[in-house]
Amino acid sequence: MCVESDGCEIEGCSSSDEVRTLSGSMSPGLMPSPDLHPCKPGQKFRAALLRCRSPAAAAGILSFGNVLNYMDRYTVAGVLLDIQRHYDVTDSNLGLLQTVFICSFMVAAPIFGYLGDRFNRKVILSCGIFFWSIVTLSSSFISKEYYWLFVLSRGLVGIGESSYTSISPTIIGDLYTNNSRTMMLSIFYLAIPLGSGLGYILGSGAKEAAEDWHCALRVSPFLGITVSALILLFVPEPKRGSADQMEGRKASPSWISDMKALAKNRSYVFSSVASATVTFAVGAFGMYIPIYLFRAQVVQKEVEACTSKVCSSKDSLIFGAITCVTGLLGVVIGAATTRFCRRKTERADPLVCAVSMLGSAIFICLIFVVAKNSITGAYVCIFIGETLLFMNWVITADILMFVVIPTRRATAIAFQTFISHVLGDAISPYLIGLISDELQQSYASSELWKFLSLGYALMLCPFIIVLGGMFFLATALFFLDDKEKAEQLKKLMQQPPPSSVKVISRRGPICTDV
Repeated sequence: MCVESDGCEIEGCSSSDEVRTLSGSMSPGLMPSPDLHPCKPGQKFRAALLRCRSPAAAAGILSFGNVLNYMDRYTVAGVLLDIQRHYDVTDSNLGLLQTVFICSFMVAAPIFGYLGDRFNRKVILSCGIFFWSIVTLSSSFISKEYYWLFVLSRGLVGIGESSYTSISPTIIGDLYTNNSRTMMLSIFYLAIPLGSGLGYILGSGAKEAAEDWHCALRVSPFLGITVSALILLFVPEPKRGSADQMEGRKASPSWISDMKALAKNRSYVFSSVASATVTFAVGAFGMYIPIYLFRAQVVQKEVEACTSKVCSSKDSLIFGAITCVTGLLGVVIGAATTRFCRRKTERADPLVCAVSMLGSAIFICLIFVVAKNSITGAYVCIFIGETLLFMNWVITADILMFVVIPTRRATAIAFQTFISHVLGDAISPYLIGLISDELQQSYASSELWKFLSLGYALMLCPFIIVLGGMFFLATALFFLDDKEKAEQLKKLMQQPPPSSVKVISRRGPICTDV
């Protein structure tokens, strides 16, 4: 028999000797009492919600929300040619869309990290999703005279999405631990390439179906509002550190002390800078690779330059599909490789990241070598390069979980997000577009030179990726020491706080700590 906290009996429960309250706590069972009465429909609904708030359901909903997060972000990239033609802007102004988005994203991330360590996380997540969904829907109605307003709307979307990226992994971190946490984080971060790829597919597919690129921005908002409601209903709010037996431990009251501790954590700092090199490359590729491949086909006389009402979406569709598949392969291969290498060395996590980054740089360089003559060869290089690049996403998150204590993780994720974006895709789209524009102005304008100038600008990315591999190697040097320090600090925090014992003396009560 199950009994609600207000003394009503829930029909259909097992006859075990447990009582479940609305807060989810368990206590010894109660014997049937004549005072019990059948639960009202609203009470049954709340009880059903409690039973559905399992860790697996929460991880699934949060992962789906992360898919929407990145799908919404890259829907714009899927119709970038149409946006450029509609608003009549240069490559650098086009890159400004992503730069403004990321700048607002990274500025808001530390704020949400602070809030996520101290207030109800699922409420913040739900409000953030609802906000960015409404802004995305509204931006689809902005006319071509107000490009600045369209850019501003992307900045507002970035504020909403930063709440999700900063906070949602910490909930999974408090629901699981060790290998289970690695697996669930793998699923969660699989949403990054999967959502990015689906963004291209959704954007180009909706545009083709409606023959209007604005419709690409009117699909994901409705899914986002649905996920916002699901988070409020089915995602629990676990106690911070519950998976690490640190229930009841509050976040540090001093934000400054958190930041000082993170700044001294060398593994955290180096891995954060390394992740910035990944976002630099991904941000530039996500914006410009479909355009680059389209210009390559124009040079090869396979397609005509975009002058019609609706531009060709073939490259966005193919690139989106490749991103989905490589994201799946990268996450699975990265997690499996790390688990295998942990048997050989305790420094496996940062070393796997370093090797995958260096390998990725080789194939990304080859993209610009073969694209002029073979689009198929370019797609093969993109496939291998992205797979190697995506291997380190989950591993980087796991490194953070190992070297940062639970009550500081939301702040750590938020500032890692800030660092990775301020040094990464906050500057790469605009910088690549600016270099391309400058190169185009150096010679007579032609389709061939437009293609070559963008390729020369994108060649900066593999060199940045090699730099990221070096930072992961630096992380490997300090990983074990920082991991041990975090474990020791967690053990200290797991110890019960000293209790106060009152001793009566002739002079009055004296309190002593035991």
